[in-house]
Amino acid sequence: MPDPRDASPYDALLLLSFGGPEGPDDVIPFLENVTRGRGIPRERLKEVGEHYFGFGGVSPINAQNRALLDALRKDFADHGLDLPVYWGNRNWAPYLTDTLREMAADGRRRILVLATSAYASYSGCRQYRENLADALAALEAEGTELPRIDKLRHYFNHPGFLEPMIDGVVASLADLPEEVRAGAHIAFSTHSIPLSAADTSGPVESHGDGGAYVTQHLDVARTIAEAVRERTGRDHPWQLVYQSRSGAPHIPWLEPDICDHLEERHAAGVPAVVIAPIGFVSDHMEVLYDLDTEATAKAEELGLPMRRSATVGDDPRFAAAIRDLVLERAAVERGEEVRPCALGALGPSHQLCPAGCCPARTPRPAAAGADSPYA
Repeated sequence: MPDPRDASPYDALLLLSFGGPEGPDDVIPFLENVTRGRGIPRERLKEVGEHYFGFGGVSPINAQNRALLDALRKDFADHGLDLPVYWGNRNWAPYLTDTLREMAADGRRRILVLATSAYASYSGCRQYRENLADALAALEAEGTELPRIDKLRHYFNHPGFLEPMIDGVVASLADLPEEVRAGAHIAFSTHSIPLSAADTSGPVESHGDGGAYVTQHLDVARTIAEAVRERTGRDHPWQLVYQSRSGAPHIPWLEPDICDHLEERHAAGVPAVVIAPIGFVSDHMEVLYDLDTEATAKAEELGLPMRRSATVGDDPRFAAAIRDLVLERAAVERGEEVRPCALGALGPSHQLCPAGCCPARTPRPAAAGADSPYA
């Protein structure tokens, strides 16, 4: 077992997230950052911005990241792990480049990155790695001595990520009216992505038929469903569904959409549904709007009892899982033998993203992988 207090050779952890607006004046500039280079008209951004304006122009993701930072720092301190934790975003303050500049000024030379995305995909992994490469290139142009950066492996099947979600589904089932509870259906929801992106997700050998993205989500859904059966004594039917589709309508994306799925299940006579957002680390805007607003309205329209289970957020078990992943990767870097934790059928993910993993349509440099220009 790795030493529970030894993170060497690493001297810092960077929490890398998507970012979100923190007031009405931030909304359109934030959306411009997100969609830069895609040619999306400002009028369309204003339409999407209404989702945020309905919540006062504030995305909950930044507050949730602050809570996760607090949980990580507490967990590390409680276990004697002396590793500072920083935070940077792709699309809003604190910006990734600014945070890396601060880390370099603080003398951090070996940095581990925790991305707030648990699964393999271009937008959930490689795009973060591209952002890291962009930030390093900016610092290099400034003459800054660059730190070496590694990324923690995908944690979709780590017990500390799955166990809070299992508890959440069990609690949501228990909250349903007793007369519909036994026949309740579980809809495991995640972000829809284009079929082309899904098919090329993960290492090259996993490409096709939804790639690693669909395979990993199905394994998580199956693992949670089996755990729920063990705890409740009931075998609830389930399906993997998708939400938050965007982009041109002629481009095929993963389906079925959650609202379409609710209609189909209601027509099939299902008495109740639990929606489990397994594709998300926290209750950010896409969970609040697509599930708590749109899907909830659809269920009410149908007269279908529905509950939405919790994401992991700042659950102490998730913070402990991150500590485990840090120590695991540190031990690997030191050349020690490790036994990575993983539930389900797939086993632990790769420690280093291989060449060809989750490729972009237009090739761009990406840090923290086998093809990184910043070794």
